[in-house]
Amino acid sequence: MLSKNELKYIQSLCQKKQRQEEGLFIVEGPKMVEELLNSKYAVRRLFATKEWISEHSVNGPFPEEVNEAELTRISCLQTPNQVLALVEQKDPPDEPVLEGKLTLVLDGIQDPGNFGTIIRIADWFGIDQIVAGDNTVELYNPKTIQATMGSFMRVNCWYRHLSDFLQSVKIPVYGALLEGKSMYEPINFTEGLLLIGNEGRGIDAHLLKYISDPITIPRMGKAESLNAAVATGILVAHLKK
Repeated sequence: MLSKNELKYIQSLCQKKQRQEEGLFIVEGPKMVEELLNSKYAVRRLFATKEWISEHSVNGPFPEEVNEAELTRISCLQTPNQVLALVEQKDPPDEPVLEGKLTLVLDGIQDPGNFGTIIRIADWFGIDQIVAGDNTVELYNPKTIQATMGSFMRVNCWYRHLSDFLQSVKIPVYGALLEGKSMYEPINFTEGLLLIGNEGRGIDAHLLKYISDPITIPRMGKAESLNAAVATGILVAHLKK
């Protein structure tokens, strides 16, 4: 049984400030945790139901048994799912290598679900790096991690001040804009960055001067806008075809 102090400590990791101070984050659910245990991430502690423990042999921290009520109290999810891991945060290796590939650049993505879905989209299309503006939601937000469905383990994410980052770039910068070139027109893509803007305001005005190739998804109906993650998926599919 978990002590009151342990419960309070684990619950505190649902908050960004505590995650940053401790250098830890939370991963939940059988599929994600099983994949995590075979990754390069270091699992600090593992909490699981008796059922999960009986069905799994773990090479790593010995699972600490918790009952359903305790799991509910320490979970960041509405519906806890058998197992929860406390994991050490880690910085991506070196600097992103931009030449010869497609890199996603995110300006002010605020919804953790959108960010996690974009990471998952990147993983699907073989994109292994994302540069996020320092105004983008935290990678280790529990909702972001859950939305990646494990893809955060394969996609490196750097946080940068985007105006400083973009002004040093020597390859094409594609920007998702309403007034851009239609994605259906021929695009001779070999390398570049794809800049995706904030869910509400789009790409910040001070970054527009760095876009060499504005690109748009032509609207055929009456919807005012597309979800940021949906737009990312559509544009990446066309650039990577």
